[in-house]
Amino acid sequence: MTAPIQPVSAQGSPSARPIDPLREVARDLEASFLAEMLKYSGLGKSRQSFGGGAGEDQFTSLLIDEQARAMVDAGGIGLAESIFQSLKEKAHE
Repeated sequence: MTAPIQPVSAQGSPSARPIDPLREVARDLEASFLAEMLKYSGLGKSRQSFGGGAGEDQFTSLLIDEQARAMVDAGGIGLAESIFQSLKEKAHE
């Protein structure tokens, strides 16, 4: 009889590594900035015909926030790294 299959440990994956709190704050700030830019660019505006109604309007901000977070996770625009370096310098003063 064979032994049951054991789950693979996620310790080697990037998401399992502890993230520096300052880096996480910097990533959150970049995601917030990108979300605002996406809102001002017109992403998520209700379509005049065949729109999703009130439900679409209510969940648009959640979609934009997740799209911004996905952009940061994919490398972002470099803002998070600049913020992180500034925060790190301030923390060591």
